[in-house]
This record gives sequence, structure tokens and C-alpha cells, in this order.
Amino acid sequence: MLKTIVAEQRRFFHLGKTQSVGKRLSLLSKLKAQIQAQEAEITAALKQDFGKPPFESYVNEILGVIREINYYQKHLQQWSKPQRVGVNLLVFPATAQLRPEPLGVVLIISPWNYPFYLCLMPLIGAIAAGNSVVVKPSEYTPAISGVIAQLIQSVFPPAWATVVEGDETVSQQLLQEKFDHIFFTGSPRVGRLIMAAAAGQLTPVTLELGGKSPCVVDREIDVRETAKRIIWGKLVNGGQTCVAPDYLLVEQSCLDQLLPALQQAIKTLFGENPAHSPNYTRIVNRRQWSRLVDLLSHGKVITGGDYNEGDHYMAPTLVVDPDLNSLLMQEEIFGPILPILTYENLEEAIDFINAKPKPLALYFFSNNRQKQEQILQSTSSGSVCLNDILIHLTVAELPFGGVGESGMGRYHGKASFNTFSNHKSILRRPFWGETNLRYPPYGKKMNLIKRFFS
Repeated sequence: MLKTIVAEQRRFFHLGKTQSVGKRLSLLSKLKAQIQAQEAEITAALKQDFGKPPFESYVNEILGVIREINYYQKHLQQWSKPQRVGVNLLVFPATAQLRPEPLGVVLIISPWNYPFYLCLMPLIGAIAAGNSVVVKPSEYTPAISGVIAQLIQSVFPPAWATVVEGDETVSQQLLQEKFDHIFFTGSPRVGRLIMAAAAGQLTPVTLELGGKSPCVVDREIDVRETAKRIIWGKLVNGGQTCVAPDYLLVEQSCLDQLLPALQQAIKTLFGENPAHSPNYTRIVNRRQWSRLVDLLSHGKVITGGDYNEGDHYMAPTLVVDPDLNSLLMQEEIFGPILPILTYENLEEAIDFINAKPKPLALYFFSNNRQKQEQILQSTSSGSVCLNDILIHLTVAELPFGGVGESGMGRYHGKASFNTFSNHKSILRRPFWGETNLRYPPYGKKMNLIKRFFS
């Protein structure tokens, strides 16, 4: 079955059915209209899968997809045109251009934490670039996976875009097929497996992974506003965000001010008992919930630490003095637990960050521009956000992706179009104007070459 799906998509692509930019835009418009028509159904499915509040479902899942389509509707015609580039005297007279062309048949394997957004965002880029697409949503969120399958089926011919549902064995079977590009969002562990499978077919990959994104807090801050932004960024979606701050590095001199501000921010956003808050997301399944419960024993809990297996609830939890050798500080937390460490000077914090794999995101809170520049120059990460959390993802002009173990490749906006396109280099020459400098007999032509072209 899977082999037939891929073969049919490749046949469809080679017939040139995806080449029309106008048709691509028409399909994206239809996709947008269908998403808007099924907004209530999408929200209900996300609520069913892991208790996501309707506000978060719309703002963090649906709105970003609609905005991405709007962005493509505005720019795709221009991006799809050949771009003329300059030539040198060695090839004169000639003209040169870069012409974007689709890659072919693309596989998108999406995760469970933002199952709608992280599935549709790369799909939009792949379709806009003119590819046929096979989408494999996460089996951990079956309700929204079913909605996505129905949504895509209602918009696209199956040979243009189709959804394949199932567990990890389905992903493994898909990886045995030949694709022209694989786009994967998930953990570094699975990312290694994806890359190994792709290597056998020499298939290029985009890997959007995760890791431990640090948040450094300087003393030169607005304490209350800093605490509110950190707590929001950590706890949105129940902490199940790949670019959530994974741990805090707080300048020692401001710790006594920041801790109560963080505790107060939790109460302000989620009430005295977050278990009763309609705005607090649950953990996606028992496996992930159990993993998080095990992490609680690796540091001193000063806030939260409560949990309930029945609805996979885990309270917003602050942990100080975590065991640096424990899983709490060695693996991505992906939940509402926030370890807090201190540093004496910024160089110490930078050394701590640089001793770990390069993170997907890095956050720094400080009003000191010199310290901001020091962080930017002395660390490496997929992205940096200064004095806020997560919101850099909303800027279409900022490509999103990791570096090192946090991933490879970029997407969002034009970066998605570029990821799913081959920018073919083309040189065109007439038959007139030949100098014969390149042809034997060479004689003294070397002197002319050195004089005019070196």
C-alpha cells in the first residue's frame, strides 16, 4: 500500500501536475478556507488528545498556519520566478539565473506536541514549492491526526498530498521508500534513526529536533515582567514545547527577587490550584507523564510537584539545586518542570551553556546591551530571543531551525520554500562573441588570462 502511494505520487509529479503556481495558490486558499470551516472540530480534537485550552489551540496551532498561508499568498508568485544573477568576463556574453523547481515527492513526519501546527507548517511550504507530499502524523494524538487526514483529503488529490496514519512501524516502512526530501520534527534520538535511514537512499533531510534550551537571567531586568514571560513560555502547552526554556541560569544576586516573582506568576496565570484551571494543558499520555514524575526526585522542589495519574496532570514545578548528572539536567524535560541554577558572572553561565550540545533556542533577559552582545557572540544556538520567550517563532522572516544536535535545516516563510525547492543554476550563451581564449593551442594565452582575469 505505502509503495503504491509513493509510486502514484511520483507518477503524478512527473506528469507536471504540481508545476502551476496558480494551482498551488488555489489549493492553499482552499486549505485555509477548510481550516477556518473546521476550526471547532480542530479545537475539539486537540482538547480530546491532551486537554489543550481553546485559546491555545487557536493561537498556537491554527492561527500560525493561517498566517503562513497568508504570507505565501502574498509572496509565492515572486519567489517562484527565475532570479537573474551577474556573470563574469570569462563567460561573456552570457546570462545566468537561478530557477526554483520542486524536489519531487516529500515525506513529512510530524510530532505530537503541536500536532496540527507542526504538521501543516511544513506541508504548506512543500505544496507551495510544487511537491507531492506524504504526511505521517503522530500516533500519540489520534483525534487530531484523524482530523488532519480528513482535512487534507478534502483539499488535495491523494496523488498530490495524502496522510498515512499508524504507529512507528508505519514510519519505518515509509522510510524504506525513496523520497526526494524527508522533513522530521521530533527528538534527537529518533532524528538519528531518520537520518540513518535517509542515508541509505541518499535522501536529504530537514531535522527539527530539540534539546535543553537555556534561559539566562541577568540582574538588570524588570523582575515581575521577566518572571511572567518565563512562566508563560515554560508552561504554555503544559511545557511540551521544543523551544521552551529547559532550565534557568540566574545571576546569584537576583535569585531572592526572582523566585517569589516566578511563584507569583504561576498563581497569576493559573490560580492557586492549576489543576482546576481551564487554561492549563495536561500531559499527552501516561508514558510521558510517568517519565516526568520520575524526574521530580532529582532536585529540591520549592513550588508544585503535585501530580495526578487520572488526567495526566502535573503541576507547574520549580526545582532548585538540581543534580547536574541526573536525567533532569541531561535530557530535554518536555514538561512543566523548571530547574533553577545560579551563576556569579556571565562568563560562568556562558561556559555552562557551551559545555552542552548546541540548543534549539537560547533566551537571555537583560537590559544591558553589552551583555546581550556578549551572549550573542559567545554562544551558538538555532535562535536567540532577548527579553522574551517563544514569540520569535511568529516572525515569518526569521527562519526556524536548529544547529548541531538540535537539528539541521530551516523553515517558516521563504525558508520553507527554499527547503523544498532546488534552485537550479542556469547559464545561457549565444553563438556569437567567442574569443577562443580557452581553446588550444594555448601559446601565450596564459599571459592574457593572468592580465585580465586574475
